Amino acid sequence: MNSRSTPFDELDRKIITALMANARTSFAEIGTAIGLSATAVKRRVDRLRETGVITGFSATVKPSALGWRTEAYVEVYCEGAAPPRRLAEVVRDYPEIAAAMTVTGGADALLHVRARDVEHFEEVLERIRQEPFIRKTISVMVLSHLLPESPEAGASHPAPEEVPGGAADVR
Repeated sequence: MNSRSTPFDELDRKIITALMANARTSFAEIGTAIGLSATAVKRRVDRLRETGVITGFSATVKPSALGWRTEAYVEVYCEGAAPPRRLAEVVRDYPEIAAAMTVTGGADALLHVRARDVEHFEEVLERIRQEPFIRKTISVMVLSHLLPESPEAGASHPAPEEVPGGAADVR
């Protein structure tokens, strides 16, 4: 994020709200809705991107359409104090991990895992448990999303492809 301070006003908030609702909304449409020209909206979006307020644009896709049919949250308990940097290194090696965060409470981290099916999830869980500093995991399977329009209900990358021999291509 750019260190220089930039004004962030109500028009910026309206632009961000419009883009969060639909990132494909044109600058002209946003401008009409908030009383600015398309050029003025573009300048503001460029500034918001340059300062790191807007970090990117993406499509939200139904996970099952990409091959992710099983979903779970996994609490991770570590031996000693595993630094977040080390946890981040490990979770980057798993394309099945949609999100990972350190948390308060008994667990050290919480992983949002997507898999093709329960068997694939079990394989991922076993690989995670083999990490030398992982003491135990507790998993909770997702049955359904109560807020289907939430970002957690979407997916950002396809499931690993099957390769000859039955193993998943995990990068």
